[in-house]
Amino acid sequence: MNKTLLAIDIGSSNITAVIARNNLDYKINILGTGSSKSSGINKGVISNIEAASKSIKDAVLIAKKNTTEEFDSTIVSISGAYTKGIRSAGSVNVPNGLITENEINQVLQMALYNATIIPEYEVVHVIPISYKIDDSSDVENPLNMNGSRLEASVFVLTAKKTALTNIKSAMKIAGLSVNNFILDGYAAAISVLDEQQKKFGATVINIGSTTTEFVCYRGHSMIYNGFIPVGSNHITNDLSVMLHTPPLAAEKIKTEYGDLLKTSEELTHKKIRTPRIGDEKNSSEVSLEYVQTIVHARVEETLSLVKKDLKKSGIHENLGAGIVLTGGMSKLNGLKELTSLVFDNFPTKISNPVNIENGYLSFEDSKMATIVGILLYSLEPNRGFELDSNKNLIKKRKTNDNTAKMDDDIALSSTKEKIVQKEQPKVRREQATNSSKTNPDNATTLTRLPENSKKKGVGKIWNMITEWF
Repeated sequence: MNKTLLAIDIGSSNITAVIARNNLDYKINILGTGSSKSSGINKGVISNIEAASKSIKDAVLIAKKNTTEEFDSTIVSISGAYTKGIRSAGSVNVPNGLITENEINQVLQMALYNATIIPEYEVVHVIPISYKIDDSSDVENPLNMNGSRLEASVFVLTAKKTALTNIKSAMKIAGLSVNNFILDGYAAAISVLDEQQKKFGATVINIGSTTTEFVCYRGHSMIYNGFIPVGSNHITNDLSVMLHTPPLAAEKIKTEYGDLLKTSEELTHKKIRTPRIGDEKNSSEVSLEYVQTIVHARVEETLSLVKKDLKKSGIHENLGAGIVLTGGMSKLNGLKELTSLVFDNFPTKISNPVNIENGYLSFEDSKMATIVGILLYSLEPNRGFELDSNKNLIKKRKTNDNTAKMDDDIALSSTKEKIVQKEQPKVRREQATNSSKTNPDNATTLTRLPENSKKKGVGKIWNMITEWF
């Protein structure tokens, strides 16, 4: 049955709600959208349930004004602030010799059973990293293959139970229930990575207003996620403190003059006037070079914290094909160049999510990466197998002659009925790519703050990789 979905992205600056479903061609059909300013949310965590509930309700009410259809299920994004990821593995025998969805579900359930889950945490995702059938390793999709034993290596994402309960409570007060959760960094990665980047691996850094979340992909699977409680609002705060100007004036300065590139000597020596805190009738002069220095220092610190986390986890030595930047702060001029510099000249690009056609708004905006990823995760027909936050198997949708059917949860018990093998053609999605900005004429990247530069060797595939970025 084709169900109508309510997708909610709980961000630190805005809450976005979208009502959608699949049409007869199995394309995503947007029925209504709504957005409201976030309240009661601090660095990705609910700090005031009543205020957060009102913001969620406001966004959903706006979305419901555009459609008369009632939604059947609700999926909500969660922050990486209270999550932990672990690796696990499982194996099962294949009694009939043919691997069906039942065996795939069983091996993922076994891998989850073998995982060491902290009691205070709850499972959100169980994502297969690789499969093995008998002696054949690195099997991408085991469905309908033959073998006697199926093994799976998985990435298990867990989240604090109290944090999930607070989201459910806020939703309940708003008159809503939660059917499923999704990590917002995972959703952003789904929306901005193309098939080659997912296969060879890439690290997606999603920089928002108060948080920076990053997800590492390899072999079509998330293998690591991280969180830094720093975002674009910290640049505003730095400007306010260093320039002794009110936050509203600092935000305007960041928006109009924030830049990580030296565009020309004339602009570097240009000065602007800013109001002073406590004495806004008077103003003081400040050079744009000083503004650039403040912005540069905060952004470089944020990127260095991400790099430090990746090094500590051991992921940094194998970042895959490159780094992909998204989120509201990815619009900052020169961010691509500075990121490449911080990460030892690693290939870097800025990406917007694929634009789902609709009559309400444009999704082709870096700020919309998470909500687009939620819709793709829930409604795209070419989804891979994994266990959702209810520990149910997400199946590939079966399509035939451009018609599609959504399967509900798979039964956990094995079946002895005759297996009818069906052909499942792959439906590939081409994502919009290459939205990175071009440097202005005679622009040069600001030099990094003092740090030992480390040059690393590259393999023969380097030229091919750099072409993607």
